[in-house]
Amino acid sequence: MNASSRFVVSVLGLFASVARAQPTASGPYKVVASARVGGAGGFDYVTADADARKLYIPRGNRVTVFDLDTLKPAGEIPDTASVHGAAIDPKTHHGFSSSKPVVMWDTQALATLKSIPVEGNPDGILFDPATSRVFVLSHRAPNVTVLDAGDGSIVGTIDLGGAPEQAQSDGQGRVFIDIEDKDTIAVVDAKTLKVTATYSLGGKGGTPAGLALDAKNHLLFACCRNPATCVVLNADDGNILATLPIGAGTDGATFNPATMEVFSSQGDGTLTVIKENSPTSFAVAQTVTTKAGAKTCTLDLKTNRILLITAERAPAPAPAAPAPGEAPPAAKKGGRGGAMVPDSFTILAVAR
Repeated sequence: MNASSRFVVSVLGLFASVARAQPTASGPYKVVASARVGGAGGFDYVTADADARKLYIPRGNRVTVFDLDTLKPAGEIPDTASVHGAAIDPKTHHGFSSSKPVVMWDTQALATLKSIPVEGNPDGILFDPATSRVFVLSHRAPNVTVLDAGDGSIVGTIDLGGAPEQAQSDGQGRVFIDIEDKDTIAVVDAKTLKVTATYSLGGKGGTPAGLALDAKNHLLFACCRNPATCVVLNADDGNILATLPIGAGTDGATFNPATMEVFSSQGDGTLTVIKENSPTSFAVAQTVTTKAGAKTCTLDLKTNRILLITAERAPAPAPAAPAPGEAPPAAKKGGRGGAMVPDSFTILAVAR
């Protein structure tokens, strides 16, 4: 590449990185529905099955199921110990829990089909339509356990050398996985289960949690906690195109190809909306007020609604008084309060 070409590329990169708007509360998106469904148990990821009109929410020892349109209870999958997420294969009508063991169920009858013993500590989970495989992520080795969505058999495992948090499939045989403790994104061949590349966030963002993908334009959006930024990368070579501000405590992100928008959900009670104006131009279009703790999200592709989950927390207990002559304990940063308020669990829907 000659000097003139390098100058043009540099200028284009500069414009892409600065083409952003200041976060604003005003805009078309707002909370359009709120369902206080209650129930005991912790929670993590939320998953929309747009085809079957079901919403899956793990609650500690079970996966609760809701009608995606009305947000009313529709059933549950029991015996999913320490479950964090769910993945759905719309063709086989098989669902899978990220738990130990993994539970496989019939999504039409909501009936358990089998339990699948796995190693590691299942957390995030992804269905890849290109290979009809389910990728179960774990912060402990093996970092990925891959299942056949048809029969639930274990196809193989992948060690990523770090803690994976969220994954995305381009539908063409590549799976992208953000590595939370390494500030990188691993590119995995979904068929051979080999890592083909590793993209660094280059110090632009740390602790990537949410990950979104524009498969058509080959763009990755890594939503990070420290600092609270969204790093935009070229999915083909890992080149960083832009960084944009988001709220604090992100743990989920999704891309809507119908509106060309990225959504990052944050524990501070905000949902950041990033507009992709072109493959090289991005801007924070709106910061939607949701509720504290609503840090994960999912997209209903048929209605364009974004679904989030949270619960109220009791005030954090006061720290014990220091012993005579001792300094008081330092205040903890980023705390969300004390125990979950009983039956305060709530589903939120955000839309235009």
